[in-house]
Amino acid sequence: MPKNDSPGGWPRAGFAHFAWGVLWYNIAVVLWGVFVRASGSGAGCGNHWPLCDGSVMLVSPNIHKIVEFTHRAMTGLDGPLVVLLVIWAFRAFPQQHPARRAATLSGAFLVTEALIGALLVKIQHVAQNADAYTESAHLVNTLALLACLTLTAWFGMGKSAPKLQGKAVWMAAISLAAVMLLSITGVIAALGDTLFPAATLAAGLAQDFSPSSSLLLRLRGLHPAIAAAVGAWLTFYAVGRLRSAKTAALRVVVMVWIQLFAGLANFLLQAPVWMQIVHLLIADLLWISLVLLCAATSPESN
Repeated sequence: MPKNDSPGGWPRAGFAHFAWGVLWYNIAVVLWGVFVRASGSGAGCGNHWPLCDGSVMLVSPNIHKIVEFTHRAMTGLDGPLVVLLVIWAFRAFPQQHPARRAATLSGAFLVTEALIGALLVKIQHVAQNADAYTESAHLVNTLALLACLTLTAWFGMGKSAPKLQGKAVWMAAISLAAVMLLSITGVIAALGDTLFPAATLAAGLAQDFSPSSSLLLRLRGLHPAIAAAVGAWLTFYAVGRLRSAKTAALRVVVMVWIQLFAGLANFLLQAPVWMQIVHLLIADLLWISLVLLCAATSPESN
């Protein structure tokens, strides 16, 4: 066997590719989760978890049960993938290596992701009973998981841990927090679209401004306003890093504007399920691009 310098004898070659693959798989899980919510299939397996209606296999399947069961099967496979990622990181990299820490955090956030999902099922905050608080908590945890998986792959490529200082710290923190806030308002808007569908664009706008409408609908208008502000900030942040991380900065700028146009299309089309999925996919890619930009602009990056 070829000689390698990993502490546990596992090769470092291939680790980054596997980590990127796990990240992409988790994006697929997230997107299917959106389909579960948007199609009203969250209660397809009842309040049983992890079983579906108390059974390992599908019994008397219907479309909602199949959709929800598929999501649970995907998340079930996700666990072994992340466990293997963590083991590989510890076997291939030395102590204190950032890939180990990022992989460990990925495992931790996957556990909390599963627990939050189980809680939503058990307390029946799914389908028509979904609420913005639990959905927002789920989203924040998902973003943290995707960020850690992204950094695991990044460090697995031989990149150094970020050591941001001074102005770079708070600008990166503001950028990441702004996208999280924008995502939370997106949850509110998406729940409003799902729980209170409107037949026409004019009817949807009337819902937003009616004092008798649900709070979800009256807050829905915050999302496009915050999206415009966050888009402007991220463009400013990325342009300021063109010199130190040109590719990563340009990627963020491109993703910002693609996302803004996707959001406009989602609004004009009255948020069909397929467009909600596309909108979230672009949002996830923007988040990952921003995480990579924050890492790439570190003085210690190579």
